[in-house]
Amino acid sequence: MESERLIITVPASSANLGPGFDSIGLAVNRYLTLEVERATSWEFFSRDPELQEIIQDENNLIYEVAHALAAKVGKELPPCRVHMMSDIPLARGLGSSAAAIIAAIELANQLTGASLSEEEKMRFASVWEGHPDNVGPCLYGGLIVGSHTEEDTKIVHCGVPTVELVLAVPSSELLTKKAREVLPQELPFHEAVKGSSISNVLVAAILKDNWELAGEMMTRDIFHQPHRAALIPELTEMIQNMKQYGAYGAALSGAGPTVISFVPKGRGKKVASKLERAYPCFEIELANPDAFGVQVKKENTRFSSL
Repeated sequence: MESERLIITVPASSANLGPGFDSIGLAVNRYLTLEVERATSWEFFSRDPELQEIIQDENNLIYEVAHALAAKVGKELPPCRVHMMSDIPLARGLGSSAAAIIAAIELANQLTGASLSEEEKMRFASVWEGHPDNVGPCLYGGLIVGSHTEEDTKIVHCGVPTVELVLAVPSSELLTKKAREVLPQELPFHEAVKGSSISNVLVAAILKDNWELAGEMMTRDIFHQPHRAALIPELTEMIQNMKQYGAYGAALSGAGPTVISFVPKGRGKKVASKLERAYPCFEIELANPDAFGVQVKKENTRFSSL
């Protein structure tokens, strides 16, 4: 890379959408941006309040992922100075770590000239993350439905939903590890069938743009939201009552604690205003689906593989 600066921008993501546990995800227009320049050693820094505690050396997650990918493709990873900027809340269920993983994969792809396909990037990200629902939207944008096993990773990109989003973001963090610990190790067969059928109807409703039905399915999840409700006291009430505020429905975003509402186009401000009055302990934000996924810009320079 003969460089001055490489700019990589990755959207946030909201996983699960209720019953689509570990399988469905949506890109959200909050962004992690890396500004990358060649240097004599690796350095990560940020001026953003959200990122003041980032690890500044090779223990940074972005370096770890990029280094692992470079090793996998048998390429050298040259040291860089990386300025990180983000408006994705950390540990709030909006895919901040997934965005970092996709940013790292694209960073390694650009620095090494590996020319990875989208499918190869997706597979590496899913293996690293363990499932595709957060990293998939960060890579592709829009809505994705995915399956990930030890053998392969399959993704269907389902376009960009025609809805507005309202985010209810609490002040407290919820680490994914803690949110996973409350989940059951197994479900009875009849319960698994029930959960699967609800998830299938959710996907079909979204693909048919039937958001009224999709919102109803979000309230019927049995895979994770009932188990995580104890960690987020307002969760059950908010999801069950979301239609009275004018939304189609709502779901726990990823592992939480953010709650994401799906709202008819043009009604986001009204719904947000009602939620602000009903839930003053949450920060209520308007958002939209991101259509494009990870984006790369090469600024005033020529990049070449090493």
